[in-house]
Amino acid sequence: MTRKLTALLILVLSCTASAQELKRRAHIGVSFSSPNGNEAGAVVRHVESGSSLAKAGLAVKDKVIRLNQELVNEPNRWSDILYDLRAGDVVNLEVLRGSDLMMISATLAPLPKESYSNTEVTYAEVMSAFGDRIRTITTLPKNSQSKLPALFVVGGLSCSSIEVYPGRRESGWTKVLRDISTKSGMVVMRVEKPGVGDSNGHCGESDFHRDISAFEAAYQSLKKSKHVDSTNIIIYGSSMGSALAPHLANKLGAAGIISDGTFVKTWFEHMLEIERRIRLFEGDSPVEVARKMNEGYIPLYYGMLIRKKSYEEVIKEQPELAQYNYHSPKHMYGRPVSYYHQVQDFNFAKGWEELKVPVRIIRGANDWIMSADDNDMIIDILESNGHKDHELYLYQGLDHWNMIHEKAIDSYKGKEGRWEDKISQIIIDYAKELSNK
Repeated sequence: MTRKLTALLILVLSCTASAQELKRRAHIGVSFSSPNGNEAGAVVRHVESGSSLAKAGLAVKDKVIRLNQELVNEPNRWSDILYDLRAGDVVNLEVLRGSDLMMISATLAPLPKESYSNTEVTYAEVMSAFGDRIRTITTLPKNSQSKLPALFVVGGLSCSSIEVYPGRRESGWTKVLRDISTKSGMVVMRVEKPGVGDSNGHCGESDFHRDISAFEAAYQSLKKSKHVDSTNIIIYGSSMGSALAPHLANKLGAAGIISDGTFVKTWFEHMLEIERRIRLFEGDSPVEVARKMNEGYIPLYYGMLIRKKSYEEVIKEQPELAQYNYHSPKHMYGRPVSYYHQVQDFNFAKGWEELKVPVRIIRGANDWIMSADDNDMIIDILESNGHKDHELYLYQGLDHWNMIHEKAIDSYKGKEGRWEDKISQIIIDYAKELSNK
């Protein structure tokens, strides 16, 4: 009887896992202007020819008022609505075209997957300790017969996908992802955070610890891969991922790390530094910057990060701070304020202080997001703790998004940067060097 019950339980669990398999994101084929939070509607900016919604009649300048009966009026929720759409879903849009109200319906096709001539691409999933079903994308050279060193990619804090799917707008970051996946000769794993890509959840509601748990679960699955030399995994972290890389390496046992666009200070210090740089870019005098920091940005971020309030709560208590806040009431950069409360409490210096494995740090000279001082502090931490194998590479002209600019202010102003193949090649070279060690 016990054996029969066990067999039945295994069958039920197997069927449940199969039923819960991650669905492919839908190919929407439309870009929108997000709702502004004051009035309902997301305006269509571009419709891809041949897409399901194009065939259904959606056109540029149409204003989507409701999607599947849900009112479109809040920017962060709109992002979640779009991420929730999966292949095969039927969408019913209430659309305002000029003064005419109309209904448009379509069945959405799947987003195309990555495919390369000489590289095998595997889409899989893992479950985190939080119960999130997480999409992993793994690449390796085709016809590989032996176990290979691996590169584990830890991305930044944004809700942007790490997938280089066909038709995605090119950027310095997507070029780096494509190059390391197809030119490194290594197994490369990328991880979609909760609420991003095919992974379940809502990025606008998820938090920092759930992200870390997703990375940890994916890393453990990479170590078990039949294609991977589990003793030879390098962690490549970008932006927030670069600051997390030491923590993950210490906890999970990596052979080395590459840290690209990193920091070590608390998030409170980081936000004050970035506001100071922005004010100078906007032409404020040093005297005016000091006034705005004291009267506005310090109390604003103190309330949010130290007192653990939302921007809405801080401004309700101190209405004079409203003029300094350009974030939404309960979010910043698409993530909930709770995410940053956890980031503020996370001791990034501890990861660097305890690091034993080799590390290569890449600092863009025109990276206005992260501070040069943070990189120097990291080197000081490593050297004061007897770390023997570290290197800081200053890449002239490079900004935070892997593009070259003459000046940092050009990157801040959104001017088109220049790509260099060397940007991804230095990451590949470091990965090969560290894996050979």
